[in-house]
Amino acid sequence: MNTMMKRGLLAAVLLGPTGAVADSFSATIAAGHPPVFRWVQMLDEAFVPAVEAALEGSEHSISFSRQYGGAIAGVGEELEAVEAGLAELGTCQSLFDPAKLAVQNVTYYTPFVSADVRQIGTLMHRLQVEDPAMQKSYEDNGVVYIGAPMVLDDYLLMTNFPVTSLADLDGKKIGAPGAALNWLSGTGAVGVSGNLTTYYNELKTGVFDGVIVFGSAALPSKLYEVAPYITRAGLGAQYAGSICANVDWYDSLPEEVRTALTEAAEATADWYVGSLEAAVENAFTVMGENGATITDASDELRAAWAGTMDNAARVWAEGLDAQGQPGTEALRTYMEQMRAAGAAPLRDWDAE
Repeated sequence: MNTMMKRGLLAAVLLGPTGAVADSFSATIAAGHPPVFRWVQMLDEAFVPAVEAALEGSEHSISFSRQYGGAIAGVGEELEAVEAGLAELGTCQSLFDPAKLAVQNVTYYTPFVSADVRQIGTLMHRLQVEDPAMQKSYEDNGVVYIGAPMVLDDYLLMTNFPVTSLADLDGKKIGAPGAALNWLSGTGAVGVSGNLTTYYNELKTGVFDGVIVFGSAALPSKLYEVAPYITRAGLGAQYAGSICANVDWYDSLPEEVRTALTEAAEATADWYVGSLEAAVENAFTVMGENGATITDASDELRAAWAGTMDNAARVWAEGLDAQGQPGTEALRTYMEQMRAAGAAPLRDWDAE
């Protein structure tokens, strides 16, 4: 075989039947939380394997570098790291980056809408893909929504005293994260900003009389030891973020690779919700076995709680409107879509 024929054969092997050169891409994934958290676990256990499986047999591949636990971006800094190109992919968390992903926080301003994590995750995914108000947040910050909504299970009230009526909360110090402080308005409780990293000690030392927290986090934090009265009031499951990608990197990828990323995110969403539902069921079982008193709030208590709250959703939406962001539009769309999906909100936050 002469030299020209050898070169031709080599080119044919490299180019393949389509004539396209095989590409290998690199992607750093940033997460501020360590791998102990489910929304980080899903990257290694579901997302990366699903991408690799989708590209298997194709002319493309991606090698991933995992940078978790604040290695290159702290909690709430992931979007900025992806936007700046320090990472190609990241867990862009609206809960911890409310300035840049403001409208994505709509669920935290609309309690008592739905405790169904699948319902919240499915709708919020669709809104990120279809709704211009949601899409604008990503476009304005140089990232692309990939998928895999990070949904937190139904928030609970955990206290060191029994709760049978709203009057039991009067004067009690209750810790709550971020916008969830608004859920205590009108209850008579004293809302204090807090988070999972300090809840246990604050309850143990009497700084807090109770906390608002989700069940899947209450078990590993052992909060039932210091707040053994668990009241399930249907405060609601919440959307906290999703996987996003640097727009320039994403746009430079072949269509086949972009499709692999989004399809992998869909598989990851299924993995995440299934894992979360199992964890919630296990949490209540174990906490009950360890002496926790678990009570479903009466319809009267839930109605009283929802009815006494300020409409923080309208204040939040109008505040965003004043900043040139589509707050009222996002609130209306979310509530309308939730009702259409079968949710039965205790209050129509968009209509008051």
